[in-house]
Amino acid sequence: MVITITDSNFDQEVLKESSMPVLLDFWAEWCGPCKMIAPVVEEISNEFNGRVKVGKVDVDSNQQISQQFGIFSIPTLIIFKNGVPVERIVGYQPKKMLIEKLNQYL
Repeated sequence: MVITITDSNFDQEVLKESSMPVLLDFWAEWCGPCKMIAPVVEEISNEFNGRVKVGKVDVDSNQQISQQFGIFSIPTLIIFKNGVPVERIVGYQPKKMLIEKLNQYL
């Protein structure tokens, strides 16, 4: 299940979540590549259920988080481990590559 991450719930959902890695998808409604990667992120959420927390951040509505992590291009996916960003993936990437990256942090 993909959760919505906002400026207000980011600390609780991502930084304080230490039991499993967190994959955040920074996106926007108007972004074509974001729409292409959305089903891939959803599939990963289902396949890694209980092992990885998956969230989406709308950069237009949540500019504080976007600025904090220097999001200039979207989609940008960031993997957090123990509340620390450990991997940044910019642009559309195939599902296989995303899974390989996630598996490094399990």
